[in-house]
Amino acid sequence: MKAIVNACVMTPDGFVDVQSVLFESGKIIKVCDDANRPASVPVDSDLDGMMLVPGFIDIQVNGGGGVLFNDSPTVDAIAAIGEAHRQFGTTGFFPTLISDDLQVMERAIKAVDDAIEAGVPGVLGIHLEGPFLNPEKSGVHDLSKFMRIGADDVALMASLQRGKTIVTLAPEMTTPAVIGALHHHGVIVSAGHTQASYEETCGALEAGLRGFTHLFNAMRPMTSRQPGIIAAALEDKRAWCGVIADGYHVHPAMLRLARRAKAEEQIFLVTDAMPSVGAAHKDFSLGATDIAVADGKCMTGDGTLAGSDLDMISAVRNTMKFLGVDLSQAVRMASHVPARFARLHQRLGQIRPGLQADFIALSMHHEIINVWVKGEMMFDQTHNCKAAIA
Repeated sequence: MKAIVNACVMTPDGFVDVQSVLFESGKIIKVCDDANRPASVPVDSDLDGMMLVPGFIDIQVNGGGGVLFNDSPTVDAIAAIGEAHRQFGTTGFFPTLISDDLQVMERAIKAVDDAIEAGVPGVLGIHLEGPFLNPEKSGVHDLSKFMRIGADDVALMASLQRGKTIVTLAPEMTTPAVIGALHHHGVIVSAGHTQASYEETCGALEAGLRGFTHLFNAMRPMTSRQPGIIAAALEDKRAWCGVIADGYHVHPAMLRLARRAKAEEQIFLVTDAMPSVGAAHKDFSLGATDIAVADGKCMTGDGTLAGSDLDMISAVRNTMKFLGVDLSQAVRMASHVPARFARLHQRLGQIRPGLQADFIALSMHHEIINVWVKGEMMFDQTHNCKAAIA
């Protein structure tokens, strides 16, 4: 057993000063006043009053560290992407495959299975964003990869043996029966890149649709007589919504309205990150398309947004600024809320006994000082990465 001491800990009830967090074998054992810490427990780190918050969970990570998951659906690529994002506080993530061929999907699923088995830090499952999307809302996805879902495709998407599977699809391009079949097999179904009507979305929610991928983006807009998918997402208490808080994808006013509509804390932060995050050279290619990165924005030559150059600690800071919330609420939107969406909240997303020892030490200026995954410190005070695979 080890302890992080002299910390201002973000507990489920808020920040508490002068706390010790005891952990062993990757699990939190106890949170207590420093004065009540058993003297026999060695100190892993003395935070000298700095904040200790839950590690961030990113549902949508296309790449990082110069690596795009589509280009290299391998264990090594997943490890490199995870390492790039950990310096920004991401302790759990879903490698995300943008619409691709079925053979690439198979390789990606196997790579995630193998990565989890190998103990690559932070891998929680896979997010298959497409290819079952609406061509009218393709964004930067390759239209040639789009297809309808067949029975074999359902089996493929449910084939991950370890971790969770998230699938983004357009509800109007399939049927409630298919959504129900995916839900029955444990797949978390999310709607995105869609022209779905309000009625189609409500039908999908009844069938098992759980979430909405980058709410507002690549979706039918909401109007007074055609409320569409966005109104259904904001109205239904079962619906969880990911948002990209980079200042480019969604206007802050829309983020504020969405949060007010989802009174049950069902808005969570995602990055939709591309290879530029954590990379020295920012520009990259998506298939045959060159993507330029400037001022935190990833764009094609015609001005189409292509994912983001956003990291999670920046998303947290932006959320505090855009939504006017405090640090505790912004961190919850990056930790506990996505854990609930992914049905991982009994294991991740908070600092309380029984959960995984995933932490971030923050300075008073909200700078990341240290990161722990399963109780193992991944960075030192100067952000130099320690061993990648436990």
